[in-house]
Amino acid sequence: MEKIINNIFVVIIMQKENKDPYNNLKFRLAETNDWPSQYLYKFIYLSNPANINKLKDIFKPTDAKFDIKNSKNNKYTSVSVRITAKNPDFVIDYYKKVNEQIENVILL
Repeated sequence: MEKIINNIFVVIIMQKENKDPYNNLKFRLAETNDWPSQYLYKFIYLSNPANINKLKDIFKPTDAKFDIKNSKNNKYTSVSVRITAKNPDFVIDYYKKVNEQIENVILL
């Protein structure tokens, strides 16, 4: 049976005193799951059609399935992305790619 991993942490906050905010996520993913495994990313950003295209490009090498929802007033877009991840580093690499390429994204 495939197990879907829901997000283990709520928001990655880049803080000066936390040099690698992904360490805790990596540890939790490694201790709680068998790999490869399904993983569900969630992102929120200001609505901009270019952002969904960037997300699709970022996840193009994967088996990503997207669920896109706009807020009531269309100011924000929420995107869930489900992939098969090889290992915790794979999950984290994609969080980093999204954070680097989409301005003001919230990683859930």
